[in-house]
Amino acid sequence: MSQRIPPFTKEQIGTGTVRFPSGAPIPSATDASVDPYIKTRVPKETQVEGLMFWPQVKGAYPGLVVLHEAWGLNVQIKDLASRLAREGFVTLVPNLYTRQGGMVTANAEVAAALAERIKEQDLLQDINSCCEFLNTREHVKRNVHGVIGFGMSGLLAIKFACQRKRLRASVVFYNNQAVSPSLLKDLSCPLLYHRAGADGSATAQQIEELRQAAKGFGKRIEVLDYPDAPSGFCNETQPTYQSDAAEKAFESTIQFLTDCFK
Repeated sequence: MSQRIPPFTKEQIGTGTVRFPSGAPIPSATDASVDPYIKTRVPKETQVEGLMFWPQVKGAYPGLVVLHEAWGLNVQIKDLASRLAREGFVTLVPNLYTRQGGMVTANAEVAAALAERIKEQDLLQDINSCCEFLNTREHVKRNVHGVIGFGMSGLLAIKFACQRKRLRASVVFYNNQAVSPSLLKDLSCPLLYHRAGADGSATAQQIEELRQAAKGFGKRIEVLDYPDAPSGFCNETQPTYQSDAAEKAFESTIQFLTDCFK
């Protein structure tokens, strides 16, 4: 499958680290510029740490919060966030393991242990603060934001879309946790769900129940099924990677986000 040509090149994408309080007011760029102690002061609040990627061509762009898999904030998710930025989005990747020392691993058992120790409400607060941080950036369109969750973060992306009323889009890749259909009652934006058909975590019956619940609640959900694809089919560093399915999922995600951000 031929890969599309994005509007920006790698050389046009800026990258930098971010750090801001979770669940507290976010200092604006102006606040930071007039506070000589902002870099050395020890904050009282828990801090969200992560990376941000953005087109360096002057303008204002939609914001995306990209949630990593159980492996942590590794090179693969960084590359993906940079690729999304080339499509015309400002992408923010919070380290969901900051409270656990910001660990990154390639070991499946360690990854599972890290994922088990996360506290959902803490991370939902962090993700909300990511959107508030994006709202303080001049190159990000205010409240024109989406969230993308992979693997363990799939359910987070769904629950956040049911929590933040101003969210424009939510995309889920191979969510590996059960989703209660009743949850969709509070869904505030369109949801795109990439289902890995070879993964038994989300059965065809469960997906159909989600579809029916969305229909009953008057919510927009699109489910794209990849019948032979295992969980992790978009992760090129894993043996589960399937290039054709990955490209199809990426293309449909870009189209979905573009429509939602109009």
